[in-house]
Amino acid sequence: MRKVQSAERVSQTDLSDNFVYQRSLLAYHEAARIIGGRVLEIGTGSGYGVSLVSPSCESFLTVDKNLPPLDLTPYPNVEFRQMKVPPLAGLPSGAFDFVITFQVIEHIRKDFLFLREIHRVLRPGGKLVITTPNKKMSLTRNPWHVREYTVDEFSNLLSCEFDEVDARGVYGRENVMEYYGQNRESVRRITRLDPLDLQHRLPGWALRIPYDLLNCLNRRRLLVRNRELTTHIRMNDYFIAPAADTCCDLFYVATK
Repeated sequence: MRKVQSAERVSQTDLSDNFVYQRSLLAYHEAARIIGGRVLEIGTGSGYGVSLVSPSCESFLTVDKNLPPLDLTPYPNVEFRQMKVPPLAGLPSGAFDFVITFQVIEHIRKDFLFLREIHRVLRPGGKLVITTPNKKMSLTRNPWHVREYTVDEFSNLLSCEFDEVDARGVYGRENVMEYYGQNRESVRRITRLDPLDLQHRLPGWALRIPYDLLNCLNRRRLLVRNRELTTHIRMNDYFIAPAADTCCDLFYVATK
């Protein structure tokens, strides 16, 4: 029996994940243009971002609660540490020029502490590059997420810790939004099977396995029904512009 990929671990090899994977690639490519010096990544995931950002760094420390399936031998300036955050235990204050963290904060119950710890380990003038889903564009409740943020909510949250906040968003071009529309309609049909609205009544832990199964089934159905659209989405079909309600993800750069 094929193992179901968690909705929170995007696969670069499963074509049904291509819509999300290409969006994730853009975040790493954009970060590589910004970063330099000593860099910390919070949330290694499967590790596909290491090869994209490490050439831009003097040193690159990437941390995650899980061990990534990644051989770091080709990357002499990269170190991995296994840890749960927050706090950023064992990391000294002012140690990093940049912190990057993509699609992580929505999983963190103590989001204020998370940002306070990032602020602590950044040097004065250091920058945080962070992404998170745009709540306004979410199609259903994700039980893996503690919360999601609107543009204003995220701007206000980051402004509590950082002196400057540049609010940007990741947008999709026409083919991306066509896929999004098909996905929205498919999710609408699935949620009609929940007349009691249990997705918003039950605790998150009780919904995670059903969510992952239905999410996997939905993406694979979309792949079968429109393979060309699903597989031909590329990183360049996404772009970054000032944040608004219609962006897929929030992409913020905050300065200490």
